[in-house]
Amino acid sequence: MNYIELTVYTTHEAEELISSKLWEYTSYGVAVCDENDVLELIEKRRNTWDYLEDGVTASVGTGITLVKAYFDMSDGDEKISAVTREFFAMRDNANGYLNFGTLETAKRIVDGDDWIEIWRKHYKPMKIGGIVVCPEWIDYEKTAGEKVVKIDSNMAFGTGEHETTSMCIEFLSNYVKNDYSVIDVGTGSGILGISSVLLGAKKAVMTDIDVVAVETAKRNAKLNGVENNCIITLDNLLSGQDAVGDIVVANITADILCVLAPNMKKHVKKGTLLILSGILKEKAEMVIETYSNLGYKVVNLKNKGEWVALVMETL
Repeated sequence: MNYIELTVYTTHEAEELISSKLWEYTSYGVAVCDENDVLELIEKRRNTWDYLEDGVTASVGTGITLVKAYFDMSDGDEKISAVTREFFAMRDNANGYLNFGTLETAKRIVDGDDWIEIWRKHYKPMKIGGIVVCPEWIDYEKTAGEKVVKIDSNMAFGTGEHETTSMCIEFLSNYVKNDYSVIDVGTGSGILGISSVLLGAKKAVMTDIDVVAVETAKRNAKLNGVENNCIITLDNLLSGQDAVGDIVVANITADILCVLAPNMKKHVKKGTLLILSGILKEKAEMVIETYSNLGYKVVNLKNKGEWVALVMETL
């Protein structure tokens, strides 16, 4: 099946806003090529990939971040025109306080099936904390004590390879206890909620605002045999939930974590641990201050590359 691939030339500062806006117009996937991520991949994570495709390193040293999105051929041009107008409106509204870059765009037609097959061929299982994340098409033989999370072939919502997700899994491996209830906000592929159950949690309440993400998480929960322990709902953060967790994990962005903070109180109890990730280093203090002012304290912190993840405890 052919798709229209849109590439947007932007900056590291604006990539999250551009990516989020693109997700409003497509459910076929959004990918970011940030020079910082490429350098991290080259220097530290060669063991997870067999090779780097031609052109992957092209953005290194330019200050340019490429955000790619995929659209259906039938209405892609119309959606691309609409989302492009929104990019420039966002830049105008920022009034110079955020550098959006040129917002130049490029389009091409790609064979989505070929793209997915290339990705499948070169992706390997990854051991993260007490979890092995494994694509469902690989016949992985686990060793004694390993917990294996099988992930469906839909790659749009996370496989554990990104630093923000891997740090969450490492924290979950350390803190989840038998019979815990875990809340996973912005579940994406469901990898964090599913990992929690495999690590011993009795229940994982998993929410996301994207229909495709919710369906993907449900498929992955069933694939791992934990669908009866997972409550997966289409929900804006936690607005429709009354669940209280022993652990709440949220791998989103620093700004959204701060928006979520006041609403978090009704979903925690004394001693509840918050695992917060998706935080750029320069925004870590903002998140810590926001949650500290609401009665949480930092009990652990990790950083990988440019990203920070926190564990905070309810006082």
